[in-house]
Amino acid sequence: MRVRSVVLPVLLCLGATRCSVNPATGQHQLVLVSESQEIAMGRQYDQQVMGEMGVYPDTALGRYVEGIGRKLAAVSERPQLEWQFRLVDDPAVNAFALPGGYIYVTRGLLAHMNSEAQLAGVLGHEIGHVTARHTVVQMTQQQLAQVGLAVGVAIKPELAQYAGAAQQALGLLFLKFSRDDEAQADELGFRYTRRTHYDPREMAEMFQELTRVSAAAGARVPEWASTHPDPENRREKAEARADSLTPDELAAAIVERDPYLRRLDGLMFGANPREGFFRGTRFLHPDLRFEFTFPAGWTTANQKAAVLAANASQDVVMRISTAQASAPGEAAQQFFGAEGVTGRPTAFTVNGLQAAGGHFSATTENGAVAGRVMYVAHAGTVFEVLGYGTAAAWPAGSPAVDDAMQTFRPLTDQAALAAQPWHLAIVRLDRTMTPAEFAARYPGPVAADGLALINQLDADGRFMNRNLAKRVVGQAIR
Repeated sequence: MRVRSVVLPVLLCLGATRCSVNPATGQHQLVLVSESQEIAMGRQYDQQVMGEMGVYPDTALGRYVEGIGRKLAAVSERPQLEWQFRLVDDPAVNAFALPGGYIYVTRGLLAHMNSEAQLAGVLGHEIGHVTARHTVVQMTQQQLAQVGLAVGVAIKPELAQYAGAAQQALGLLFLKFSRDDEAQADELGFRYTRRTHYDPREMAEMFQELTRVSAAAGARVPEWASTHPDPENRREKAEARADSLTPDELAAAIVERDPYLRRLDGLMFGANPREGFFRGTRFLHPDLRFEFTFPAGWTTANQKAAVLAANASQDVVMRISTAQASAPGEAAQQFFGAEGVTGRPTAFTVNGLQAAGGHFSATTENGAVAGRVMYVAHAGTVFEVLGYGTAAAWPAGSPAVDDAMQTFRPLTDQAALAAQPWHLAIVRLDRTMTPAEFAARYPGPVAADGLALINQLDADGRFMNRNLAKRVVGQAIR
């Protein structure tokens, strides 16, 4: 029950040595993680996040994000932390934080913002999660309940495609913060943007944009059924907070719309096809020059370090990644020579490529598993194709995995090999126009409704004369 979860920490605080008043929230907190441990934890997980997602290569844009973040962190209640602000190379609309002051914003979220003040509002929210120590408080509660540790936070959890990837690739479970935590982070974000003179009304517009993005993705969750506050509700509260500012504060408030938009000129938009893309169940990777067909009906996900797939019941999974070996036989011997793994590899060919591997069983902390692994050499790289499941599920899942492994082959489709990413281009309008008129004037791979979305327009909105606007340039992937 909710009352019990609140009362337990309060009772424990009466005799706890690490129960103190948080300077950001003014609330008593029971924390079993010291600040030095929190920082070390953030530093460790930061390395994993960077390995999984990668930094967006535009260093100037990354420094811009970092500069705004540090400006906000400097006026927070924890300015002494080793604050790090990362612009990560991910098309999802997301921002999140790790303990100790590690803040991440995706390029996908930047593409949907319209001003520096909106960026400041998002960064302020994530800083609020860190200053309020929401993650370590939840970790403490989980330690007390003996259910393990977990880290992570997202400003818009329903849109956080990264969360599922991190759960598998990093071995971390993203916490779903309470409505109170999210509301508190919103309040703290408002505090920090106000102290740095950014216009808080822009954060209300950002919540409206999150509502549009959720609706377009079919991911909107009504507030009454959601762990987190609905963006529309948060927009109303953001507007109410903005009403508390004096006329002088509002008159001097920083928005920086045009300078922000100019910085987005050339920003990669959407998934980068050079890192692989799907055509139905077929996965094609232009840079690594291979293709693979996953079983029909399986859920798939393309990540920086691996391509993942899972059956409908989530008890049999597949993964394609690169192996640290010079030849398939060497990689197979390393795999089957690992402690707890039973099986014997054989050498064979698949679609003319040298390969090695076989079926195996293994004992893990979570029980017995069984599967098949294949190492295949192609274009100077040894790939690992791994399929496995629980011992109970593997007999039924094995045929689909076996068939899929036979589809690994060189990519010869010239259109796929030539696929290039899309980018934003910033234009100044010479007249007012509808989204349909804008799409006709500036043709590209994104339809009118998508262009309206990234420009923060409703369906009946208008691109206004003399304003800067975002278009998308590039060729549709065939």
